[in-house]
Amino acid sequence: MRIGLIGAGAIGRFLLQEINGKSRADLMVVSVFVRNKAKYEELAKTYNVALYQEMENFLASDADIIVEAATVEAAQVLLPQIIPHKSALAISIGAFRDAAFYEKMEEISKQSKQKIYLPSGAIGGLDIVQNANILGGVEKVTLVTRKPAASLVDHPVETEEIIFEGSAGEAIRAFPKNINVSIILSLAGIGMEQTKVQIIADAAATSNSHSVTVEGDFGKASLTVENQPLPENPKTSYLAAMSVLGTLQRLNQSIKIGE
Repeated sequence: MRIGLIGAGAIGRFLLQEINGKSRADLMVVSVFVRNKAKYEELAKTYNVALYQEMENFLASDADIIVEAATVEAAQVLLPQIIPHKSALAISIGAFRDAAFYEKMEEISKQSKQKIYLPSGAIGGLDIVQNANILGGVEKVTLVTRKPAASLVDHPVETEEIIFEGSAGEAIRAFPKNINVSIILSLAGIGMEQTKVQIIADAAATSNSHSVTVEGDFGKASLTVENQPLPENPKTSYLAAMSVLGTLQRLNQSIKIGE
């Protein structure tokens, strides 16, 4: 599968290293869309990719799928241009917190028969949420996110402090850069206003953890994921980066597990 990549930041470079750098037989990044070609000429030589600054030319390249690894703002502008022509895997999940944008992309996808893939990112248990709610039987979904205090608040925290309790929709509005996992959890389950979120600033925490609990007529399920940072960029979750690579690999598999 030939991949067109938008962005050459932490996750973009991770994909280039893991796919082109390790010569995976089933995947290859062939083109990269950037704002400044001159800045990334060495990257293009290292990984043997073509650089593009014009979206029309980028979409005309021989990529089978586009991976958006840029920003929420870029995703909101570029995805409507991409999906009429090619399927895409979108990393900037924050773009889909806007219900109008979600509905717009859903309609474009249906009309063009192109797919939009949203990887699980730094969270787990989405398959449980989706399967348990296939008949509408999920009654409650909660997310407890625990992060180092300094990454959430400016004031000193001696032990731990609950800094937010409410719906996922409210959490996203209050912490737009800190709680993206609640977006994908809400989309997979019962919606942003029904999904409940608690955010804890922990003075002793050295990594981010996300605990998901799902309750319904199927029973109850709980899962906690503790994320380590990407070695090359401490601001990016290692699991989030791996979830992108994992999604791409599964698209190529003849036998699908858990899908």
